[in-house]
Amino acid sequence: MVFGKLLGDPHRRDVRRLQSRVDQINALEPELQALTDEQLGARTLEFRERLGIEGPDLSLGQPLVHGLIGEDEDEEIAEQRREQEEEERERDRQLDELLPEAFATVREAARRTIGLRHFDVQLVGGMVLHQGKIAEMKTGEGKTLVATLALYLNALQGKGAHLVTVNDYLARRDAGWNGPLYHLLGMSVGVIAHEMSLVYDPDYLDETHPDPRLQHFRPVTRREAYACDITYATNNELGFDYLRDNMALSLEQCVQRRLWYAIVDEVDSILIDEARTPLIISGQADEPTEKYYTYARLIPRLTIEVDYTIDEKTKSAALTDEGVVKIEKWTGIKNVYDLEHVAEAHQINQALRANALWQRDKDYIIRDGEVIIVDEFTGRTMPGRRWSDGLHQAIEAKEGVKVQQENITLATITFQNFFRLYRKLAGMTGTAITESEEFDKIYKLEVVPIPTHQPMIRKDEADLIFKTEEGKFRAVVEEIVERYATSQPVLVGTTSIEKSERLSRLLEKRGIPHAVLNAKFHEQEAAIVAQAGQPGAVTIATNMAGRGTDIVLGDGVTGVGGLYIVGTERHESRRIDNQLRGRSGRQGDPGESRFFLSFQDDVMRIFGGERMESIMSRVGLDEDTPIESRLVSRQIEGAQSRVEGYNFDARRHVVEYDDVMNKQREVIYGERRKILEGTDTRANFAQIMERVVAEEVPLYCEGRNREGWDLAGLWERMRQLAPLPPFEEIDPATLGDSVDDVVETLTSELTALYEEKEQRYGTEVMRQVEQFLMLRVIDQKWIAYLTQMDHLREGIGLQAYGQQDPLIEYKQQAYGAFQDLISDIQRDILTTVLHAEVQRQQPSPAAAPPEATAAAAAPASGRADSPAAGAAMTPDQPPAARPAAAAASGALARNAAPPRGPLPFGTARPAVRNVVESSSEGTRSANVPGDGNGADAAAGPGGRPRKVGRNDPCWCGSGLKYKRCHGAPTGAPSGGVR
Repeated sequence: MVFGKLLGDPHRRDVRRLQSRVDQINALEPELQALTDEQLGARTLEFRERLGIEGPDLSLGQPLVHGLIGEDEDEEIAEQRREQEEEERERDRQLDELLPEAFATVREAARRTIGLRHFDVQLVGGMVLHQGKIAEMKTGEGKTLVATLALYLNALQGKGAHLVTVNDYLARRDAGWNGPLYHLLGMSVGVIAHEMSLVYDPDYLDETHPDPRLQHFRPVTRREAYACDITYATNNELGFDYLRDNMALSLEQCVQRRLWYAIVDEVDSILIDEARTPLIISGQADEPTEKYYTYARLIPRLTIEVDYTIDEKTKSAALTDEGVVKIEKWTGIKNVYDLEHVAEAHQINQALRANALWQRDKDYIIRDGEVIIVDEFTGRTMPGRRWSDGLHQAIEAKEGVKVQQENITLATITFQNFFRLYRKLAGMTGTAITESEEFDKIYKLEVVPIPTHQPMIRKDEADLIFKTEEGKFRAVVEEIVERYATSQPVLVGTTSIEKSERLSRLLEKRGIPHAVLNAKFHEQEAAIVAQAGQPGAVTIATNMAGRGTDIVLGDGVTGVGGLYIVGTERHESRRIDNQLRGRSGRQGDPGESRFFLSFQDDVMRIFGGERMESIMSRVGLDEDTPIESRLVSRQIEGAQSRVEGYNFDARRHVVEYDDVMNKQREVIYGERRKILEGTDTRANFAQIMERVVAEEVPLYCEGRNREGWDLAGLWERMRQLAPLPPFEEIDPATLGDSVDDVVETLTSELTALYEEKEQRYGTEVMRQVEQFLMLRVIDQKWIAYLTQMDHLREGIGLQAYGQQDPLIEYKQQAYGAFQDLISDIQRDILTTVLHAEVQRQQPSPAAAPPEATAAAAAPASGRADSPAAGAAMTPDQPPAARPAAAAASGALARNAAPPRGPLPFGTARPAVRNVVESSSEGTRSANVPGDGNGADAAAGPGGRPRKVGRNDPCWCGSGLKYKRCHGAPTGAPSGGVR
């Protein structure tokens, strides 16, 4: 504080420095007002010409990562990348010079089209957003309008600009409200929402929509919406489309351009509150669900503190010795913690946590026979999300609804790593300064408070603290009754559905009309919030439900003190409390806020510590007498600060671990993208052959003495990788006298096989086969690897007992595992390509064209150019035998179905129908996805062929006989060559 007084607030200095540019913008206003609409709109083309932009950059995907599976990055590629980065930096400098003219143009367009003129402080906010920082703007200061400035300026580069919102309603609303502004300036506007992609078109009219401002959205393909100059989208859909693009089987199925510039609205909600929630695309596993019901019936028979203990801070639970004895007796398990019962022990623990720590109507609700999670920060329901690791299944069993199967992860990314993919990221919110350290350390984002247009005159009263929760709620009701008598609107914030309904019942007894806004009434959210500022309105809201919708004061409300905010409990985060207070006092309006607390509140009880308990024991007051104590208030803030630190550490912990996977994900996705974009797979495959042979030969040829070499074993190993003749038919002497000679000879043998195959099928068909098989191998191995890494991460914490840093151990083991993954991918690519045989079949006259078949199979998803949602390629299934549906998982996991659809060469060239892979064990057939022939027709339930002989190749594509793979007694592969 002392340094702040001596040196001045650095944020205020930043804002003052921007004032000169505000003056430049204001000076341009008379000149622009004299222009016609056509002349004003033509400035966009003029700006782009000055920037040297000839047209939009519609290239798909992120910059490639080279040289990790096949092709090495040479100096020429590195130099091209450096030149491109320098060119982009130069264009950034040009954009900064263009800012005053561009902002002035947007302000004039807004005045003409939507009747709003940007205030000077809003211009400052726009500059902060353009700089790639977070603009902290109070409620009602016009963040939606501010964003138009930076979006327009950055969209001039032709690479797309995104406005990220928390839900579909806000994405469509904000795009619709500002659509006329962008249209006048010649900018296209798209919307990406769940199962919906739209483009603003003033000539299109959708009369079914009740809001006239939102009737001009024309449905388009997902790719068209992303190709717009400016795209409004939800955070979930952006992340899922990124994952789906990196599961696509062709470039035609990809929709996103490079992630260039984004403004994240309510940035604290998305980048802080949801930071630990990964986006996961998953497919169903085959785990039985009966045991969840069994354990759900047993756990309630246990007694807390006798049979088990809980820790509410960490939401963990553990059986005591007495509890273990009872569980073992009831289940018949001899030793529940024996290695062979690891799965049972885990399910029991999750059942214990579900029963003791997760509460209905607080953490989740039951709707239509499903467990729906409630967001602890906003009070909104989150349909489609599921807790991971069996917890959601345990809660389903506890509530007696249908237990859905657990899932395997097909693709995943956290918001922390997804949003760091953008070249430039900015954000807006009313409450960010308390989290400025986290924004800086994780996202490299600076928080800049923007001055308000009108002074803030809201009165924030001191907390009232009661001994019990009962006394607190009685006082809240009396306070509401008193304010209602004066017609002052009251907004009450609660922390759970249960408490909002409890308060509602108390108000009903007093005859006070009111509206309840919680997760159960999500659909009426905007309408209820919009009325909360009317005279005499009483609104009960769960936390910050309704955030993003302004509360406009009704006639006469300013005369009775404005909107009165009542908080019934402190949240774990001061930021959430500030958000509740911030609903009042918008744009200089009067307002008031006060928190009513009790010593029984969760934050006080769980995190208050011994000091709080001692204070409570000394308070000799009755339940209905409050105290106003600065000491208690400081203790509460201290408890909140400790919780915030704990949560920050947890989120930093997540990102430290996920950073390891993030680098590996970039490698795999980069390799897929090279293949999709038609990189020379022949040169790539040649390098793979050399690397695999160079790794295998030393294993059989140790030392310089040729007599000690196992050439027969080496040859048999190579026969597992490639269709070579038996060892008896070759002369071992021809292999060479040194390790290098053997490597060269074997590489030549494999190259000859490859060239013979290419000559037989033709170059074009060979490239198609390579593309399909390479993608399949990479996807199958990556999916299996994700499961492996999940298991590694679950158990890595045990390293701490051995005085080892779990994170360091995780990085080391993950590095080794990834090197093994790369080797496995290279070997499998080598094996599948060299064993592949192409069958040319004439299509049946009665068969529908491939395009028609694909179109008929695709559900209406809003992503018209995307593969049909629902398929899941698992590690043990060929693409032609995919299950029809994929469920979701998460930790909390947002769910999305993985992509499927026809591989382009399968549809465009009917002559290429089946890719048949043969090995020394026999042949196996795998259809090109979407082909409609062969294995698709013969597949039985779950994708398995209806009849498989014991000596036939296994249906899973391993190359082994069925009896040695999924026909083995365990029902799983019994071994074989990778």
